[in-house]
Amino acid sequence: MVKPLKLGHLVLRVRDIDRCARFYTDVLGLHVTSRIGDRMVFMTADEEASHELALMAISPDSPGPEPERVGLYHFAWQMESLEDLQRLYREMKEKDVKIGGIGDHGISLGVYFFDPEGNEIEVFYELPRDQWPEGETFQGSGFPGSLEEVTAS
Repeated sequence: MVKPLKLGHLVLRVRDIDRCARFYTDVLGLHVTSRIGDRMVFMTADEEASHELALMAISPDSPGPEPERVGLYHFAWQMESLEDLQRLYREMKEKDVKIGGIGDHGISLGVYFFDPEGNEIEVFYELPRDQWPEGETFQGSGFPGSLEEVTAS
């Protein structure tokens, strides 16, 4: 069976493309790699990728995400270290980013938050594979660390 190498990018439809682009650059540190006028913005965290996220402008009167509809629940950005996740969490709180919750999945720790359009996003740190517990990987909690153990930067 032939299978993909990896997920390459995702595209979000947004009502206010400039506001959303500022959010993703200011909060997540993504950089804009290209634009198509005021219709699309291409962004990435990976210097080697053309884009991981694209924003596509739609009508400002379009409805926002709805929790009871079929479709995207959230998408996630992986952090390189727990310390990076801790620092980003602190920065999000300082910037009054709307945080929806914290997820302790045992093998990973994540922060769920919302962009200005109401799209849910997660930033997470996942333990290296050799540190995963035996059996079910996403059951329960017990991640060996906390978001509140923020080190000074």
